[in-house]
Amino acid sequence: MMDIPAANQIQTPSEPWAGQNGWSPASPQAAPYSTLPSLKHLNLGSPSDHRACVEHLHQPSQGCQNDNTFPLRNNACHSAPQAYHADQSVQQNFLDAHVSPMVPSACQERIIPPCSLPLRNEGIQPRKPFQMPFYSPYSPYQAISPPFQPSYTHQESLNGPQSPRQKHPSYGQCVGQGTQISPQPSFNREASAGYVHNQSTPTSPINQQPQWMLQQHSGGHTTQFVPSEAVQDGSFTPQSPNSESRYGLDPELLPSAVKVLAEDRAEWEGKLFVSEPFSRLPPLATTSCVVEDRGSASPCAIRATSYCVPCEGQTALLSRLPMGALVTPLAKQNAGEPLPVVTESECVMGCGWCGASMCPAMSWQDCGQRFYCPFCGKLSEVPWQHYQPTKGVEGLRVDKDKRPELSLGSYEILSSQKGEPAALLLAIDVSASALRGGHLEFTTQQILTLLASLNREDGEDSSDIRVGLMTYDSRIHLYDLSPTLSRPHMLVITETEELQLPVREGLLVSLKDCIDGIDSVLQLIPQFGPESDASDGVPMELPVKAGLSVLQALNCPGKLLIFHTAPLIETDHTNSPSGFFGSNKPKSIFQPSEPVVSLAKQCVSQGCGVHLFLLSQQDVGGAWPGHIPYLTGGALHTYSHLQGELDRERFSTDLKSITETDGGFKAELRMFVSKDLRVSGCYGLYIPGQTPSQVSMASLDVFTTLAVELAHTRAVDETRGVAIQTVLSYSTQTGDRRTRVHTLTLRCSRHLQDTFRQYQAQTLLTFFCKKIYCAVLERPLQELREELQTDVTEALASYRKHCCSASVSAGQLVLPQYLRALPVYINSLRKSEVLLPGLRSSVHQRLQQRCQVLSMDTCSTCRHFYPLLLSLPLSVDSSDPPDPEEALRCSSASLEPRRLYLVHAPFTLLLWVGTEVPASTLVELFNTSCFASLPSGETKLPFLENPLSISVQSLISRLNSQAPRARKLWVVKQGDTCEEALQRHLVEDKSPNGGASYADFLYHLHVNSVRLLQ
Repeated sequence: MMDIPAANQIQTPSEPWAGQNGWSPASPQAAPYSTLPSLKHLNLGSPSDHRACVEHLHQPSQGCQNDNTFPLRNNACHSAPQAYHADQSVQQNFLDAHVSPMVPSACQERIIPPCSLPLRNEGIQPRKPFQMPFYSPYSPYQAISPPFQPSYTHQESLNGPQSPRQKHPSYGQCVGQGTQISPQPSFNREASAGYVHNQSTPTSPINQQPQWMLQQHSGGHTTQFVPSEAVQDGSFTPQSPNSESRYGLDPELLPSAVKVLAEDRAEWEGKLFVSEPFSRLPPLATTSCVVEDRGSASPCAIRATSYCVPCEGQTALLSRLPMGALVTPLAKQNAGEPLPVVTESECVMGCGWCGASMCPAMSWQDCGQRFYCPFCGKLSEVPWQHYQPTKGVEGLRVDKDKRPELSLGSYEILSSQKGEPAALLLAIDVSASALRGGHLEFTTQQILTLLASLNREDGEDSSDIRVGLMTYDSRIHLYDLSPTLSRPHMLVITETEELQLPVREGLLVSLKDCIDGIDSVLQLIPQFGPESDASDGVPMELPVKAGLSVLQALNCPGKLLIFHTAPLIETDHTNSPSGFFGSNKPKSIFQPSEPVVSLAKQCVSQGCGVHLFLLSQQDVGGAWPGHIPYLTGGALHTYSHLQGELDRERFSTDLKSITETDGGFKAELRMFVSKDLRVSGCYGLYIPGQTPSQVSMASLDVFTTLAVELAHTRAVDETRGVAIQTVLSYSTQTGDRRTRVHTLTLRCSRHLQDTFRQYQAQTLLTFFCKKIYCAVLERPLQELREELQTDVTEALASYRKHCCSASVSAGQLVLPQYLRALPVYINSLRKSEVLLPGLRSSVHQRLQQRCQVLSMDTCSTCRHFYPLLLSLPLSVDSSDPPDPEEALRCSSASLEPRRLYLVHAPFTLLLWVGTEVPASTLVELFNTSCFASLPSGETKLPFLENPLSISVQSLISRLNSQAPRARKLWVVKQGDTCEEALQRHLVEDKSPNGGASYADFLYHLHVNSVRLLQ
């Protein structure tokens, strides 16, 4: 049972930032004035089109609780001050840039205030947007687009050039460059309202505005804007052209993602979060806190998109935001604490109808003889071996606190059946290209060092891991490592089309029994002579097929590590019509070929995770070898060459990380949801099966995360809530078969505003990323970018209409409390290299980035799309070491020429050096006093005996430990040619690939969301 408070009884956290920008929480109230037309007065299609979507909603009496309301300008139509309660809305003042309303004929007599956003300076001439109503074919607000006559010609788009087939600009496109507004507007100051209002012509969508500056009133109740003298005399100079808005918006006044993270850390850092059924919104994924399991899974394992599920499907559709969860089955708990383990014979059996495991969401009846399953709605009998009576009114079993399956949201079941332990199979390229490249000696030395560390534990040989070794060129060389042999025997297989293993014994041997034999073989491999001088490539499937055959012959899972140097080529399938041009079906560059998918499916069924090390830079074009590694839970590791010290260090770190990382093999993931819901989609790096609720994976690790989308089948019972359960069956490294169960219980509500206020921007970013990056296999990129912007725009419009009953003008941007950072996240996703390729981004780089991001968890995904920008100290006088929590906004306006900055992303680490950094700082950090002599590009900082060098090195080591893989440090000097690498990470600016700035994107979101309601 669950009590849902009324809308006017919801407890909201205090807002420490509520009094910013000069307004007071105790603002006087005024008569409410609705400045937006109601949907029932607009001609948006037939009444039946929208009646079903809105009439069933119970509108709450209070509006805009915990909202972020950004007032942009005061309307000329009414001079009474607008009322905003401190516990209901938060105001942040923008400057004006107007959008002409498009009002249908049914409400032309209404006076609609123009939409306004803040202009930054007078030097930039804002351009008129294309005057068109917002239209989406699946919009819940608009079914028929009224005709219009464009006044201006579209010349540009928000993100690069448009498709030639596009006949009209979409929302998110900019205006023509050639149009200038000749008449200069006059300005009037209305002291009664506390704002400056611009008397502009009603037909002008955008008018040139002066620069405005914040000026605090003595009383602090309202904020008045006055023209800036620097702008009036034309002396204002923008800090950076990349951070400027084409509409003159001041980026500093926009919602800040850095501030959102800082507020969440201040509330939860190092504190205890209790995860229990119907619990409140958890801390962000980037905040470190202690989670206590009291019957609901930790947000590290299951993180719902919204912690309040709509009771009805129409309400969920009206929100335009996804309903689902992010699942990380093997996520680490607090400080790596293991989950409670119960044996299969002692665990209370789950539902016999649907197969769900026992969890606290099950309710007991008949004194504990039967239990109700929320996932199928049926009753199951309890075996007499596991029977215990119930107590109390709630009907809880007397042994609840003694059984993890009855009291905890996460636990593991240890199966009585034990399988074969996982093996480690090494495949080394010995082709002519590899022998000439000079990589084999270093590679074999690193493998020997790795095996020696695995074999040694406290000075004793106690490793039971089984290891196999093979080499290949155009043929396969297997090695019999049986300890009974005096030396290993080489077995050569020349027929590679259909591999037949001559022997099985000795191919996989315990490491402690074959360490000497492997040592002798690895020392001889660099001395091999090439069998031919041909420089032809090696088929990319050859070493995978050979390794898979070995694992299949011995019926065990494992990791296949391939060390490759020669050019990779695809196997010729001349008789197969599955090539890129062999079918009329639309193809994508991201789609793997059918033979590759077929081979990956065999690896999944056997539990073979492939890790491919490319030891030399491959030529641009040709086959991309990363499909099989990523589809099997492995990864692709590329190195330009292994002659340099940086690449060698990264190779050693990657090799050690792969073998030491805990994970699972031959995994089956099943997902269960309440009987009134269903799993409608699952997105991640895996091969889709017949149903989205069941996923098969060859291997997975602690970072593997899937996005699960849910949909309503009928109305949900508000008193029971919603339960989500994931059941992962997998094999461990030692061969134990385990089942990990995570159960999350959420509350339900019939009010749409409750659902909106339980969303988190980081969760939505990760969900959208996984869903869209999976959709690129079949859909055009332009269509996906437009659909993403459509969903977010309609979500803002829905929140504005159904959750804001207070007087909100059309010039005010309204965002839910925990979605302030969503626009900047979505814009970063839209202009990523995967969805919007740049001139210098190759196909292989985009394929690699897509798979890398799909394999990341929520924390790493957020760091990828909004990196950490840190300011470093300049001298030893700064006693405090640099704090990774004190981040800056990812904009060029945050960079000062006299300082040092560190950019931290999951796969990138950049050190930016300004031209005016003191020479003493350069000496202490780089051991040189000349800025021109600083190294640029990939480099390694020298270890110097001074406090500044020690603190920076410590910070870099700490950040590298948080990264999912090894990284190289890039030193970027201000004004250098490699500064473009930094520009790609300043996501609030205009990106080098043509992506819009954060300010421009937010402008279009606001404008189009207001147009939806007109």
